[in-house]
Amino acid sequence: MNYGKALKIARAIAGMEQKDLAKEARLDPSHISLIERGARRPSVGAIHKLCQALEIPEPLFAMLASERSDLRGVGEKDFERIGTYLARFLMQHADTAKSRRRRRSNAP
Repeated sequence: MNYGKALKIARAIAGMEQKDLAKEARLDPSHISLIERGARRPSVGAIHKLCQALEIPEPLFAMLASERSDLRGVGEKDFERIGTYLARFLMQHADTAKSRRRRRSNAP
């Protein structure tokens, strides 16, 4: 599982910077950075906090973290369910991410 990859993807979709995510998840910003660089593996509690802050279902986060070898034995229905989670997540964050980017670009 590559949680750093999943975190980068989910954070980009949500339009959040590391420091903003850290504040929302009540984690240290350096912890977020270490996870994204692959230097730290998040605990179950940290994954829960990150998913809540990103408003992403934990199964989708796990899917984003999955490597090819992690997906052996995953059934077609599971992939369909995860696809539905992904579509909802993308739709939910489309406007939010744009407004966050606009605010950052207009900041002094």
